[in-house]
Amino acid sequence: MIKKESFGKLPCGCEVYSYTLSNDSITSVCILNYGGILKNIWVKDKNGVPADVICGFDSIDGYLTSGGYQGALIGRIGNRIAKGKFTLEGKEYQLFCNDGQNSLHGGKDGFNAKIWDVEECDCSEAPSLVLTYVSADGEENYPGTLRVKVTYTLTGCGALKIHYEATTDKTTIVNMTNHAYYNLAGYESGVVDGQILQLDCDKINSLDNELIPDGKFIDVDGTPYDFRCGKPIGEGFASDYPMMKEFGGYDNNFVFSAYNGQLRPRGSVTDPKSGRKVTLWTDQPCVQIYTANMINPDDPAFKGGVKQYRHCAVCLETQCIPDAVNHPEFTSTVLKPGEKYDTTTVYKFSN
Repeated sequence: MIKKESFGKLPCGCEVYSYTLSNDSITSVCILNYGGILKNIWVKDKNGVPADVICGFDSIDGYLTSGGYQGALIGRIGNRIAKGKFTLEGKEYQLFCNDGQNSLHGGKDGFNAKIWDVEECDCSEAPSLVLTYVSADGEENYPGTLRVKVTYTLTGCGALKIHYEATTDKTTIVNMTNHAYYNLAGYESGVVDGQILQLDCDKINSLDNELIPDGKFIDVDGTPYDFRCGKPIGEGFASDYPMMKEFGGYDNNFVFSAYNGQLRPRGSVTDPKSGRKVTLWTDQPCVQIYTANMINPDDPAFKGGVKQYRHCAVCLETQCIPDAVNHPEFTSTVLKPGEKYDTTTVYKFSN
């Protein structure tokens, strides 16, 4: 079942709509046509009590004024590009730098700030929402007309499947993701320090002080970044490890072990008290773990007037290595005419 409702208007007058997908599973989701934003995900706990596990806002104004990319589709390039510069086929491109001297999450007005066309596929067992957008040649100074399709599907087993597709008419770069903030105890419940994170990752990227990969990798063994066996997210927050002290939490690209491009389970987050769990399935080589370190309590309140605060959620942003276009040794994010960008991530909820 899909329920469409008005969610206000943009300053330009464009209508924003919410689309709630539900079936007989323990999960239901609400998505906006603005930014492809995941506004709500309701998941039942071990006693059958539902809670909204996504941090977000009650009105479109919150999404327009917050700088946190809450719940949004990110593109063309998720994460950072150093100095906003890259070279393709001998030509240098300069992107808008919206994160100090670097370009972040697609630039000034990335995919998170666009109205997407929507097609509803109202299958009772697995309702889907197909979002499409055409990013013109030169938009945000990226080359090529990029035709993008993102399909959200609520499966019969309570999983949210996100299928990303794109084609181009000129060589360009693509690295899309979703920037939802998860708190499996419920978005209003407090910090996620005690929730258990497990990741099939034995290394992370070494970063400079602007969160740009420096080309090196760090073995997670003996560091706060070792989640291979699962541990509380907040266990490492007080660590003296330099990156932890610098960033005030996790904001790191974790590289999956034995990557083979196949869709398979790669990690999970569990809330011990409620029993809610999300298992991360992806065919991507990496995941950015971000623990809301830079959230400002003075920013617009979340749904229900709940104030924003540090470590109130964890983001699970599947991706290729950030700034890959400037590191030929990393998995390539280059897309050429005749090729298809095609990747899937599944958030499987259980209790």
